[in-house]
Amino acid sequence: MPRLNAPDRERAIGQLTLGTPQNEVANAFGVHPSTITRLWQRYLQTGSTNDLARSGRPRVTTERENRAIYRQHVRDPFHIAAATARDVAGNRNRPVSSRTVRRRLVDRGLHCRRPDRTAPVLTAHARLARYQFAQQHLNWTWRQWQNILFTDESRFCVSNADGRIRIWRRDNQRYAPNNILEWDRWGGPSVMIWGGICLHEVLGPIIFQNIGPGRGNGVTAERYIDQVLRPAVVPFFNQHRNFTLQQDNARPHTARLTADFLQHHNIGVMQWPAYSPDLNSIEHFWDALQQELNNVQPRPATAAAQEQANRDVWPNVHIASVNRLIRSMPARCHAVDQARGGHTQY
Repeated sequence: MPRLNAPDRERAIGQLTLGTPQNEVANAFGVHPSTITRLWQRYLQTGSTNDLARSGRPRVTTERENRAIYRQHVRDPFHIAAATARDVAGNRNRPVSSRTVRRRLVDRGLHCRRPDRTAPVLTAHARLARYQFAQQHLNWTWRQWQNILFTDESRFCVSNADGRIRIWRRDNQRYAPNNILEWDRWGGPSVMIWGGICLHEVLGPIIFQNIGPGRGNGVTAERYIDQVLRPAVVPFFNQHRNFTLQQDNARPHTARLTADFLQHHNIGVMQWPAYSPDLNSIEHFWDALQQELNNVQPRPATAAAQEQANRDVWPNVHIASVNRLIRSMPARCHAVDQARGGHTQY
C-alpha cells in the first residue's frame, strides 16, 4: 500500500476532524484503514502528522569505544584514523571503518587540520632557557619593552610559493601556462634584509650587499658590523642612550668581533633565548611586509627588482601595527610561561 505524503496526511486529518468515518477516508486516499487509524492516533498523541523518531541502525561502536577513540587521538594527534579503526573491535565484532572513526572524533570536537610547520625544534635545554626568560620578564609592562630595539634579518626570495596564493581558473585548466606559478625549490634569486623596530619607530631597510651565490658566504660578522651596526645601530643608540639592543643568536650576532664592537660603543645587548621567534615581535613585521610584497604587480623577477620592491613597500607597514607588536610583548612572555617554554600561538 502507498504511503501518505505530508499534504495528504493533513487533508485526511481534516476529514477525520469533520467526522468522516475512517474507512471512507482510507478508501478516498487508497490506503489500508489501519494506516488512517495509526495516523489519527499519532495526531491525538502528538498533535502532529509527522513520523515518530526511529532508533535507526545500531551504531557499530559503543559509547565506551567512542571514548577510547577520542582518548587515543587526544594523546597522539598524529595517529591516523585508519590505524584506530583497525584497533577497535566494534559492536558485535563488526568491522569499523576509518570514516566512522573520523565521525566519532568530529562528534567530540576534534577536526582534521594541518599541523603548524613553522615551529622550531625545541630541545629540553631550549625549553628551559625560554621558560626562564619568560619568568624573568613576566612582570615587565609594555612601557619597559618600549626601550628595546628589536632587530632581525629576513630573506625574501623572488620565487615565492607559500601555498596561500590563489588563482581563478576552470576545472580542466590546472596546467594552462597562465595558471602555473613557477617556483625554484632551491631558493633562486633573493635579497637579505635587516630591520629594527621599537615603539613609534622603524629602522631600515638595510639590504645586505655582496652576499648570495657566487658572492661570498652570506652574512658574516664583518658585513654585519659594516653594513648594519656602524651605519644604522650606532647612530640610533647615540640618540637613544637608554635603549637595549635585541638580536637573536645567529653567528654574526654572537661573534667575538661583534661583541667587542658593541661593547666599544657602549651598546647593551639583551640576552635572548635560542629558538624563540615567537618572542621576537619583529617576526610579525616580516609577515606584514610579505603581505605588501604579494600585492606588487608585476611580480619581481630578479634580485634587483626584489630589492626595489622591498624598498617601495617598506613604508606601507603602518607604525600603528608596529606599536601593537611592541605592546604584545607582555602577552608573549605570559604565553611562553604558560607553555613552560614550549610553543605558543605567536
